Formats: sequence, structure tokens, C-alpha cells
Amino acid sequence: MIMSIYLYFLFISLLVLIIFKKLLPSKRKLPPGPTGLPIIGNLHQIGGLLHSTLHKLSLEHGPVMLLRFGVVPMVVFSSKETAKEALKTHDLETCNRPKLVGNGLFTHNFKDIGFTQYGEEWREMKKLVGLELFSPQKQKSFRYIREEEGDLLVKEISKSAQTQTLVDLRKALYSFAAGVILRLAFGQNFHECDFIDMDRVEVLVQEAETSVCALAFTDFFPTGLGWLVDRISGQHSRMNKAFSRLTSFFQHVIDEHKKAGQTQDRSDLVSAMLDMINRPTKSGVTTMIWTMTELTRHPRIMNKLQEEIRTKLGSNKERITEEDLEKVEYMKLVIKESFRLHPPAPLLLPRQTMSEIEVHGYTIPKNSMIKINTYAIGRDPKCWTKAEEFIPERFSDTSINFKGQHFELLPFGAGRRSCPGMALGMANLELGLLNLLYFFDWSLPNGMAIEDIDMDEAGDLNIAKKVPLELVPTLHHW
Repeated sequence: MIMSIYLYFLFISLLVLIIFKKLLPSKRKLPPGPTGLPIIGNLHQIGGLLHSTLHKLSLEHGPVMLLRFGVVPMVVFSSKETAKEALKTHDLETCNRPKLVGNGLFTHNFKDIGFTQYGEEWREMKKLVGLELFSPQKQKSFRYIREEEGDLLVKEISKSAQTQTLVDLRKALYSFAAGVILRLAFGQNFHECDFIDMDRVEVLVQEAETSVCALAFTDFFPTGLGWLVDRISGQHSRMNKAFSRLTSFFQHVIDEHKKAGQTQDRSDLVSAMLDMINRPTKSGVTTMIWTMTELTRHPRIMNKLQEEIRTKLGSNKERITEEDLEKVEYMKLVIKESFRLHPPAPLLLPRQTMSEIEVHGYTIPKNSMIKINTYAIGRDPKCWTKAEEFIPERFSDTSINFKGQHFELLPFGAGRRSCPGMALGMANLELGLLNLLYFFDWSLPNGMAIEDIDMDEAGDLNIAKKVPLELVPTLHHW
């Protein structure tokens, strides 16, 4: 059996080399990259966090780097110039999505706006989402939900402030952000429901994200070989079990929703809800945690920000409203700097070239998978002075924003496939932070110094802080 598998791998290896040679003739100038092995390509060089590994490899091979994952060429862009060429100059040629096994499973055969193939169906879906979920009118009508969830966040943290007990900010902020999204999706306050457990929601979404982002051999190898390896390794079973648990949960929520008297068909929200939680909500929570972490590590910046907030908003304010968001300019600089150092999705969702293109003088073959490494771009010393330091003031005298026009800062992507939920995500992010910083002062647990704060990362699509950020809140008194 082992000998048969070995011979099969050897045969496939020779076949791959022949096919790859035909697809990539030597007369074209291909991007540089690390030398791969037969069959697996560069997969053996990928370990730990993918964005970090690709960043290290790009430091050696350059801002346009070609790797091979099995038989699939992958091109990684790690500078603002190359990202601009890929996402603006060649936006139309690179706006397709690769059909990956995990994406197809969890989005019900690519019915999610983020992963569907480029074409008429995607255009109609984008138009519908823009009108029904993310239009300015919808954002305005949902404002009261965000503000009420902000009130609940303050109420819960105030309990810990009274007893001077630690707050796990990840859990507190996830409850706030997910509460907003669940009310938008189902029109029902899940804090008042006995059939939903927010901890369970978080676990299920984490499982889904891990499965969607996991490498499946079926994606990178001929069907028979990939199918065999995924089943032997257990990857196929893990993905399908996670999908089954998530689908069962959604079905239970929908059934309960219908019992409450709202009997219209809401089954499409299975994909819509997962899409909204995975991107605007979860990424917003991730950014809030990293921002609070950096503020805790930099007391000068924390003090400056809280002084601005409390001066501009006045004393003894009972609640934060969305009008307050426009009054705090320094907080916007802090958020930009947090996006730069800790992009919520350090590797933008992969694109796929629909035709051969040229970027930075290199030929990018048709059907190449494209990765934009925003983590590497945010740490590029050619773009940023003191790139590893947290300095919000660097944005004071620039017009750089995160809406997709400035390619050194791309937390939401750019071009046709940029995140449609940017406005919703930013509203949640800013409102959550403003509530935390206006009403409370924050301190580390007794015996813990700033130098003890762990900055390790964890995650798949959204890269979060590995060790929870636990701080002691104190109600601010004027």
C-alpha cells in the first residue's frame, strides 16, 4: 500500500513538472520566489501564521513573489506599489475568487458575496447587499441598535468596575459587536433570548473561520490525490463536522425566530449572518482589542486620547451617541495606526487572475492565486518611518485613509472586491472604543507591568491577540 502511494506520487510529480513547464514558458519573466519541491511546491516552507511566513519570505525574494502550492501558482504582493497595480490597474483582471473547498462548503456553493465568482450574479448580489444592508439610509436606521448595545456594554463593564474585577475585553466586545449584528440580521434582541448562547456563537464562528481558511489538499492537487490526502489526514471530516454544527445552530435559531411570530422565510440569513459576523463584526472586535492593547502599552497616547474625548464630549454624559464620533479626531488617528500595525485581515481574501497580467515588470500567469499581504505593507520601512512603533501622530498631516484609495493602508481591501461592510464595521469599532474610553479608566492587574503584555498573534482569517487582554476598569469621576 505504501509503495503504491509512493509510485503514484512519483508519477504525479513528473506529470506536474511537465504541465507546469508548459504553462510557464521560460521566455516570460516570472516573479522570483523560494525553490519548491516536486508535487508539494512550497507548502513545506509554510509554517505558523501564514501572513508572517510570507512576510519573512518577501524580505528575501521581493515585493512580488511567486510560490507554488501543489499545482497552483500563488503570487504574493507585499508593497503599496504592487498592491496598487494588482487592485487598481488590473482590478478587472484580478477580481475573481478561487474556488476553494472550504469556501464553497461554508458559503453554500459560493453564495456569499465575498467568495462568489465575479460576474452577473456577483453584481446583482452586491447591488442587493448595498441596498438592503449597507446603504447610508440603512446605516442611519440601525443607529439606535448600535447605541443600545453600547449602553449594555457600559452597564456590564460598570459591574466589574464596582468590584474592581478583571474584564476580558475580547468577550465583552464580542458580545457588543455580535449583539449588533444579530439584531440587524434577525430583528430580535439576543440578550433577552434563552435559546442562544453568545459563547457558543463565538466558538462556532471560530470553527467556521478555521475551516474556511484551512489548506485543503483538494484545492492544490489533482482531484484524486487531493481527495485521498484530505480523507487520510482527517481534514475532510473536520470541515464537514464544523459545517454541520454551524448549520444546525442556524436552523435552530431560524426555527425559534419563526415561533416568535415572524414567519417569513429567513433561510438566506444562514450565509448572510455568517458573512457579517466573520468580517465587519469579528474584524471590528479584533481591532478594538489591538487598539486597547496598544493604548495600555503607551500611557501617553491613552492619556492624550481620553483627554480629547472627555474635553470634546463634556462631563457627566449619560450615553454615547453616533454624533459624538465626529468630534474625536485623535481617536481616528489611533484607529488608523492600529489598522497599520494590526490589520484585522493581514492577508486579504484571495483573488484569482482571469487573464495573464504584468505587475512590477513580472508576468503573472492566468489562474494564479493572488495574496495581498497588508501586514507586510504596514511594516514596510519604505512607507513608514519607525515602522514597528505605535505612533498615531504619523497620520496628522496626511490624507491617508483606509477606504481603498491609499494602498499603504488596506484593512478593507480595494477595488471591486473590497469589503462592503466597511461603514458598519467602522461604526461598531468607533462606538465601542468611545464607550470604553469615555466612561472608564483602565489599569493592568496588580503585579503586572507593561512589559508583561503578551503580543503574540493567533487566528486564521482575522488575526487576534493570542492571550486575552484582561484589564481592571474604574468608573471615571469628573
